[in-house]
Amino acid sequence: MLSSNSTGSRDDGKSNLALATPRPPSDLTHHFSRTTQARKPSSTKQFYSYFDIPSIGNLSAGFPDASFFPFDTIEAQVARPARFKLSDIDEETSNTSLRVIIPNISKSTDLNDVVDVTTALQYGTAHGYPPLHSFLKQFTCQILHPNIPYLGGPEIIPTTGSTDGFSQLLEAFTNTWSEGYDVVKERQGLLCEQFTYMHAIQSAEPRGLQIVPVEIDDEGIVPSALESVLSCWDESKGKRPHLLYTIPTGQNPSGSISPLHRRQAIYWICQKYDVLIIEDDPCFTLQYPSATSLEPSSRCLPPPENPKEHPFFKSSGSPFIDSLEPSYLNIDTDGRVVRLDTFSKTVAPGCRLGWITAQPAIIESLLRITETSTGQPSGFVQAMMAGLLMGSQPEEQAEFAGKKSQKEQASFTGWKVDGWVRWLEGLRGRYESRMNRMCKTLDDGRMQLPPFPEGFNSGAAIPNSDSMYTFRWPRGGMSVWIRMNFETHPLYRKVRGLELSNAFWMMMLQKPHRVLVTPGHMFSPTNAVKEEEGWKYFRLCFAPVTEDEVELSSQRFVRAAHAFWMITNEQHIQEIQAVDPQQLFSSD
Repeated sequence: MLSSNSTGSRDDGKSNLALATPRPPSDLTHHFSRTTQARKPSSTKQFYSYFDIPSIGNLSAGFPDASFFPFDTIEAQVARPARFKLSDIDEETSNTSLRVIIPNISKSTDLNDVVDVTTALQYGTAHGYPPLHSFLKQFTCQILHPNIPYLGGPEIIPTTGSTDGFSQLLEAFTNTWSEGYDVVKERQGLLCEQFTYMHAIQSAEPRGLQIVPVEIDDEGIVPSALESVLSCWDESKGKRPHLLYTIPTGQNPSGSISPLHRRQAIYWICQKYDVLIIEDDPCFTLQYPSATSLEPSSRCLPPPENPKEHPFFKSSGSPFIDSLEPSYLNIDTDGRVVRLDTFSKTVAPGCRLGWITAQPAIIESLLRITETSTGQPSGFVQAMMAGLLMGSQPEEQAEFAGKKSQKEQASFTGWKVDGWVRWLEGLRGRYESRMNRMCKTLDDGRMQLPPFPEGFNSGAAIPNSDSMYTFRWPRGGMSVWIRMNFETHPLYRKVRGLELSNAFWMMMLQKPHRVLVTPGHMFSPTNAVKEEEGWKYFRLCFAPVTEDEVELSSQRFVRAAHAFWMITNEQHIQEIQAVDPQQLFSSD
């Protein structure tokens, strides 16, 4: 069973990152926006504390009567945490379900244990539903990130997903700037990866932030590139950026993972230039160790060296969690890391539920923002997640047992921490299997020439036998990031690369290929990146379809690439691009 007190060095001979005496997090309030600095606590929410006075006759709260709620209970059939096998050699797991029920009223007197309809559907505070908040904070600080180095540790606040969380962070840390109204020297900036998740960028752009992409490689942000951007910053273009938005694990779209030594280098640079790190990590537990060995094996290359162990003092108590590349939080001596987590990839996107982890002063500023905006996530969702993860109290279980069948009685339990970790590990295994099948299919087809079609002109130019595309097996995330080597295409010297890219994408949509992938320009944070590099790339996501469909669709991509590299006539390229998009939706 996982323990919050698990300690012990993995290697006492190594330098230990947790041995330094903890100190309080740095005061970073100078980074708060003008609006955030002007915010005050909600007087209404502060008044809630008086509601807990014993035997108080509460004629103050503008709450509806909970007995008038039309929901007596909230129930759901949910998976057992061991539904997915951890490996292909494991025994078959059960597809049977557990029943979670949220009763109307809980008999517990501890607010952190109360999971019921009456409290979940009533007005609450920006801290979120108390039992879920309590579970998530413990899980975050003691299991996911047990080595956070600053004194007192972080706090958390729930969000309606990471997009909402990021919007709150922009509100907290940036001032709006409008061209033609505000002076250039007051314009703030946002550092981001060369290719990134564009919802975040599109949230920042309307605030007038200058978007500053930084070069990336197979291990994420290149430290020398970040240092160069910050040290050579031209103040005439605006203020030097004070925020870094990064996706260090299963980077979207590249699938890379920044190892600990890379994160340390980036962190030191951010310390030097007083930059806050916004760590967006929706795929933290979707890390794929098999890619490190299967990629060289698939390409007849020597195996890699064994990875180095992390020199941390405290263990999570879970070999699976301990095996993951650790968060920036574990090296955050200053309290300058703000981490975004979400249930979107591990439970369901429609939950619209996540949480932010940061030093207490930052969370306090986010509370002020949330109190007058979203308030807190849906009570239905928070209650169901609390019921799923925590279960019900013994009194509710006993009452439930008297009303339900024997089968339902036996299944009325929560996952608890152990079950949640088992679910995460099983989920990682299923996505890892899909990733392996896609990458193996892509590897097998990237250099093979198809049979020449009937009527092929033997005097025509033979397509280049070099690889049509290159890619790295993703170390995490949900997608493969492919660079098309358009410079090897027979028409590269006659047709612009951007046109070749557009034509190839349109060709994939048409029969007989019928495969949809995401073009690289959709992950390009600036026009310069889009025009110089974005058109060379495509993202293939292995998450939304079944394992068999992953392989079939990957084969379609390979066949489309081979067919496209057989084109030697410029007019054919023009004809592909001229196809009416409405024709693509015809079933004929």
